[in-house]
Amino acid sequence: MIYLIVILSVLALGTAAAALHHQRSTDAPPTPPNPADMECCGQHEVCEKESLLAAVSRQVEYYDDEELDRFRGREGSDYSATETEEFRDVLYSMRSDEVAGWVRSLQLRQVALPDEIKDEVFMIVGERRQ
Repeated sequence: MIYLIVILSVLALGTAAAALHHQRSTDAPPTPPNPADMECCGQHEVCEKESLLAAVSRQVEYYDDEELDRFRGREGSDYSATETEEFRDVLYSMRSDEVAGWVRSLQLRQVALPDEIKDEVFMIVGERRQ
């Protein structure tokens, strides 16, 4: 009986050593990440709609906000209180899953968000991503 336990132990240790050696010999050096793979993290329903990065999409989508195009080329700090409220009205009239796409659309149209609502937008997008 003792011989059987010794033989099984030796076989188990030999198998473990062979598996460890095989794992070490097949490990390849890490390859640098492909920039195309980094565009989508896979954690969102639709990465393109969730992304605020300029390189993801070039297609402009309107969210019943064509009137905001008149602000093209202005800085975020250059808006009056009334103009800021126009952006806020559009923001709170859409679903939370549309906000990131809306901001992306504004970026493509070269319309800057008013500084006063940027925190609100980032909070909505952040909550959606969690």
